[in-house]
Amino acid sequence: MLPGNLEAITAWNTVLFDKFVRYREVLTKGLGHHGARAMELHPPQPGWRVVDIGCGFGDTTIELGRRVGPRGAAVGIDAAANFIEAARGEASGHANVSFEVADIEEQVPGGPYDMAFSRMGTMFFNQPVFALRHTRKALASGGRLTMTVWRKKDANEWASQPEHVVRELLGDPPKGDNVTCGPGPFSMASCDVVGDQLLAAGFRDPMFERFDAPIQLGKTLDEAIGFALTLGPAGEVVRLAGELGVTKRPIIEASLREVLTPWLRPDGSVWGPSSTWIVTATAP
Repeated sequence: MLPGNLEAITAWNTVLFDKFVRYREVLTKGLGHHGARAMELHPPQPGWRVVDIGCGFGDTTIELGRRVGPRGAAVGIDAAANFIEAARGEASGHANVSFEVADIEEQVPGGPYDMAFSRMGTMFFNQPVFALRHTRKALASGGRLTMTVWRKKDANEWASQPEHVVRELLGDPPKGDNVTCGPGPFSMASCDVVGDQLLAAGFRDPMFERFDAPIQLGKTLDEAIGFALTLGPAGEVVRLAGELGVTKRPIIEASLREVLTPWLRPDGSVWGPSSTWIVTATAP
C-alpha cells in the first residue's frame, strides 16, 4: 500500500484518468447538473479570487473564471498531473484562469481566496480533516467553502443498482496490489461526519442542502452499460475481480441491461436517479 494520499493520486493519474477521458462527456453532463446548482445557490462574485479543489479537466474552473470576471481569478488545483495538463490545454485564452498540481492534504497553493469551490473533488482524501484545514487556511477571513458531494449510496441508484448486480455475480473481490481512489465517492455522505470534519478543520456554520437530479449515464443503453462496467462502484468491483470479471462479463452485461432499461428515455439515452449534498461553511 502506498503511503498517505499517494495511492489515490496514483490511481487518478493512471487508470482513472484513462477512464475519465473515455467517458468524459457522460461525466461532465452528469456531474455538471450538481456543480451548476451549487454555483447558482452560492455564486462567486465579480472580482473574487476562487480556488477550485479537485478541478479535474478544469471545466468548473473555467466557469468560475467566467463568473468572477476579468478583475477576479480562478485557480484550479488537482493532485493528478494528467488532469492539470489537460485542463491547461483547454483553458487557453482564459486570462484569469490558471491551474496547479498540488495535494490538498499537504497544502493549498496561492491565496488568500474569497471562495473555495469543489464539485465532487473532496471525497477521496485519505485524511479529509487535513485537506479541509489547508483549504480553510487558504481562505480570507469570512471566505466561503462550497462543495458538492454524493449523498448516501442508496439515494444514488445510478451507482447502487449496477453495483448490486455486479456483486451478486462477482462477490467482494480483494484489493490485492491494485491502486484505488481512496475512501470512495460516498465517504462524505453523512452530514454528521462531514459537519464534524469541517468544525475540526476550523470552519464554522456548516450547512447542507440536498439536491436531487437525474444524470445521464449514456447516450445509448450500450454506452450506459459500458459506463457502469468502467466507473463507479460496479466498475471498481469488475476491475478488482480481474479474470473472473472478464469471464462473467456477458452475464453481467445482460443483467445490467435489465436493470438499466427502465431508465431509458424516448431518445434512447439512459438517465439514473442521483442525489447530492451542497455543503457550505465559512472561514472565521
